[in-house]
Amino acid sequence: MRAGFVAAWAALLGGCTTVPQVPRPYYAATDVQATGETTPVGSAQADAADDPAIWRNAANPEASLILGTDKKAGLYVYGLDGKVRDFVAAGLLNNVDLREVAPGRIVVGASDRTNGAVPKIALFMLDGATAKLTALGAQAFLPAGRAPVEAYGFCMGKAMAAGELARAYVVLKDGEVAESRLIEAGGAIRAEYLRSVKFATQSEGCVVDDRTGTLFVAEEDIGIWKVDLKAAALTAQAFAMVGPDAGLVDDVEGLALAPQGADGGYLVASSQGDNAYVLFDLATARPQGRFRIAAGRFGATSDTDGIELALGDFGPAFPGGLFVAQDGDNAPAAQNFKLLGWDQVIQSIQQ
Repeated sequence: MRAGFVAAWAALLGGCTTVPQVPRPYYAATDVQATGETTPVGSAQADAADDPAIWRNAANPEASLILGTDKKAGLYVYGLDGKVRDFVAAGLLNNVDLREVAPGRIVVGASDRTNGAVPKIALFMLDGATAKLTALGAQAFLPAGRAPVEAYGFCMGKAMAAGELARAYVVLKDGEVAESRLIEAGGAIRAEYLRSVKFATQSEGCVVDDRTGTLFVAEEDIGIWKVDLKAAALTAQAFAMVGPDAGLVDDVEGLALAPQGADGGYLVASSQGDNAYVLFDLATARPQGRFRIAAGRFGATSDTDGIELALGDFGPAFPGGLFVAQDGDNAPAAQNFKLLGWDQVIQSIQQ
């Protein structure tokens, strides 16, 4: 994105001056090939595919589902074969997440920026048996009188109080992250704003560790922060900053978790600036490895925005977990999402 801006600015200057091109860092990483991909999104020749979410079907892992946003058009549901199972034309949805709030009840939320001045949460119910989405409408959630701002990132966490279905976190374009609770009222699901935490610059990717009540947020040009959701007031602590120590090249985009035990495992981040993905130890914040999705049958990935990861058995194709990454350049087709077995990734960084 930044390179395109520099080129455009140079063109506007009409060749009167030269804008120096600063080399971007390109850190070492292992190569892993994708083992599957989704059908391209419907918005061709556009930056459209953005963020995935995964629902694991515990009773029939091969029937698990992947959701993905087309931020120009709506929300897709894919099978593990990458084929479209459903699509809802729901407007300009950027990021998506879900929580199975009870057996068979899968609540899906997405950041809705259809009205660029009024951020909303678009809500859906996902039927795991039929792979169909039911749209529940988009809700404004910020208190009245707030300045116009665009909804951008989005993630969900488990309920933290009685009467809640889940918590929802909308990352606004100005760096504010707003926490709301999702409740049922009058046969509908409603979002109620609770509180916010503010970052200095544009942020987007986020993920919640339900085990520890920790929110991780990617401030694109700066790095990754963690927020204790159990605290009375939300404050951010540095987790991993852009640069060689963490192996992160801005923009820092999607975040995902590979939990292990009570509080261990990995945080995975999209290091968009050098087309890589970084694994961090959740306990120490130290980088544990980097990988890239290399060219193969399904192509490489580049300029990745959203990522998602789910552990467990997903059937013969993905017996050790599933990793999904948005591909920003799937030419000549439109953008899509690439699928990898998580065990492939672990084996690659441990070699």
